[in-house]
Amino acid sequence: MKLSARNQIKGTVTAIKEGAVEAQVTLDIGGGQSVVSVITMDSVANLGLKVGSKAYAVVKADSVMIAVD
Repeated sequence: MKLSARNQIKGTVTAIKEGAVEAQVTLDIGGGQSVVSVITMDSVANLGLKVGSKAYAVVKADSVMIAVD
């Protein structure tokens, strides 16, 4: 698989919170950090996602905000 998005972060699925239409999927990306994405339940099924699955968070955005304390 090749993608134009450069921000591809490998992780492990640690939680899937299922709803009627969408699911909240949490990926552990290491270093105590996680990424959460909301995707359709159909996508969860089509990708075969389960807790423990390896997956990628792919970020493609026109703007990325940066903040400091």
